[in-house]
Amino acid sequence: MKLGLVGYPQVGKRSLFRLLTGQELNKAGVGLARVRDPRFDWLVEFYQPAKITPAQLEFALIPDLEEQGNAEAFKGLEKVDVVCHLVRAFADEAVFHLAGSVDPRRDVGRLEEELHLADLLFIEKRRERLQKERKLKGEGPKAAQEEELLGRFQAHLEGGHPLRTLSLGDEETRLIASYPFLTLKPLLVVLNLGEDQLGNMGLIGELRAGFAGLGCEWVAVSARIEEELAQLDPEERRAFLTELGQEEPALDRLTRVCYQALGLISFFTVGADEVRAWTIRQGALAPQAGRVIHSDIERGFIRAEVMKYADLHSLGSEQKVKEAGRWQQKGRDYVVEDGDIFHFLFKV
Repeated sequence: MKLGLVGYPQVGKRSLFRLLTGQELNKAGVGLARVRDPRFDWLVEFYQPAKITPAQLEFALIPDLEEQGNAEAFKGLEKVDVVCHLVRAFADEAVFHLAGSVDPRRDVGRLEEELHLADLLFIEKRRERLQKERKLKGEGPKAAQEEELLGRFQAHLEGGHPLRTLSLGDEETRLIASYPFLTLKPLLVVLNLGEDQLGNMGLIGELRAGFAGLGCEWVAVSARIEEELAQLDPEERRAFLTELGQEEPALDRLTRVCYQALGLISFFTVGADEVRAWTIRQGALAPQAGRVIHSDIERGFIRAEVMKYADLHSLGSEQKVKEAGRWQQKGRDYVVEDGDIFHFLFKV
């Protein structure tokens, strides 16, 4: 699962990539970012394991957007699962803006319009091809279904709505799974603020209201402040955040929102050897969670012993969780919940 970090020149994409992944940009333009999860940090502190393995996300840095001709950037976006649009909101006369001025509303709207147009052009070409195939082979049920779906897509886009706001069934999703629809991908808009804008939710509130039909998530960060925070020790960082009126670094929330945009949740395995966060799709069953760890667990699944992170955190020990009747035995039909702590019993 991959997120594409996209934006116009000089908006802070490389700085954000470096902050998220802890590395400079490589030739491949991709890197892994740790999902900042306070539950994982608490479990590490609680168990003091020999090894820790947090959940991770893959970020790809997409080529800069230009005022015209963004074929290269859109080709990169076709290969990602979530579009992460970094938008400049900070004012700095020393840093130029492609359009000559800082205007987040304009930049968000411009990219969305281009993505709409790209999807409409693809639909037009695909429908033309379907018509040619119909003349040669006749119309089969699958082609008819696709034609109907593409017609819905076109009408939805022409009405000014991105495809991500259209409800699709499982069969419809499979039908167009290989097609490069850009407005069908989840969208996360990240505002890169100046230090003087921190704590002012007016701008992001106005944008969220103005683009209510976009079907996206919004996060505000200040790459400059996050760079300063990254250089501080934990005590200094907490003091700095308090001074800024923030509970946590904005990057922590950003990684969690990205995780959610991908439809992912975390479950944990814990112990003195290792505390590890595992990634799985929402709605997955217990045996599927076992497969994430090893295929043998799913194959020989007997049951899962589960406790909730919130119970362990509030009660303070595994023994007290058991005494409170909160240590649960779950079978094959158990739907994994975010924050579950698992111990699997299996035999192969």
